[in-house]
Amino acid sequence: MRVLMHTGFQETREEYLGSTYRFGGGLVVLTLLATAAFGLESVVERELHALGYKDTKIENGRVAFRAPESAVARANLWLRSADRLLIEVGVFEARTFDELFENTKALCWHEWLPEDACFPVTGSSVKSQLRSVPDCQAIVKKAIVESLRKTYPIAQFAESGGLYRVHVSIIRDRVSLTLDTTGDALHKRGYRKVATRAPIKETLAAGLIMLSRWKPDRPFADPFCGSGTIPIEAALIGLNVAPGKAREFAAEHWPRISSHDWQAAREESQDALRRTHLDILGSDIDPAAVDLAEHTARLAGIGGAIRFKTAPAKSLRVSGEYGCLVTNPPYGQRLGESRQALDAYRELAQATKPLKTWSLFVLTAHPRFESVFGRKAQKRRRLYNARIECTFYQYLGPFPPYGALR
Repeated sequence: MRVLMHTGFQETREEYLGSTYRFGGGLVVLTLLATAAFGLESVVERELHALGYKDTKIENGRVAFRAPESAVARANLWLRSADRLLIEVGVFEARTFDELFENTKALCWHEWLPEDACFPVTGSSVKSQLRSVPDCQAIVKKAIVESLRKTYPIAQFAESGGLYRVHVSIIRDRVSLTLDTTGDALHKRGYRKVATRAPIKETLAAGLIMLSRWKPDRPFADPFCGSGTIPIEAALIGLNVAPGKAREFAAEHWPRISSHDWQAAREESQDALRRTHLDILGSDIDPAAVDLAEHTARLAGIGGAIRFKTAPAKSLRVSGEYGCLVTNPPYGQRLGESRQALDAYRELAQATKPLKTWSLFVLTAHPRFESVFGRKAQKRRRLYNARIECTFYQYLGPFPPYGALR
């Protein structure tokens, strides 16, 4: 089998078996992929390093890393800005359907898929000889079935058991076959039941906060909070609540991943909770949105950590110095709404002018934001809110003097 090794990782493996590396002493190490929205890859890598997974490599839209099987539980439970966690079953080159079939069949699918596994196959192909995604999906499906028949000698697989989503990604004839361990995407934290018309995803909100200078001992504000996603994610970060604490994951039902790993990860998340006072304000001009934000914060178990207020941005009043404002104001992309968005930016400029020691972080897709806001940002980062290309404008205030904050 012509398997391609990753480059950029630490070269300490002893034996390569598809996605699995066996080291001296029997330790099994997997190649995992944490997918992310464009522009957040470095934030995801920083999160992985904080979890202790240092053997990482940033790629477009994802971070590859090597870690023991227990990382499937810990990373799913703790990653705030990633979209999904995938296991890379194998990587190889294929320019013909025969090569795709034979290399897929040669992988050790029986190590992951039980006899009753439900394994739908999705796919994508970019700048490759194998252009037909439906044909690639069908061939991979057939090859997996043939591979499994070597272990399970049955005529037809019922696929009545746990879910194992397989994805075939082909980029410039390089094939990557992965299993999705997450299930519902990671932005679905498990606490939100209803959202406003155009909410920001929880993963993006967390990414914005982690790109800012905010620390839990500093004031925090969002004057366009809508249904509260940004303040809620800030409170979860400030209290060190694992974002996946209130939900389940696809791999929790896989025999290969030990139930002890999931129990240990959840116990770790409980022990890691931080008890501290947070100064977080979320405000919005829409009273219905603020009511929903308060309700959602209670469902998330952090209602007491956030002050919500119904007020226009121009009425923003904050306490304390060296705070951080992180917000996602209206973009004005719908017909007739551009003027409203520009008025919102002028109000924001008026409200934040007195905040000399605060740092401001604004995500918007409006091309005239800086000119209307009246200030050039020190830093800008291109990000995507859903499929909308945005700019994250960063206005960096002074750092607090040593010992100035609690």
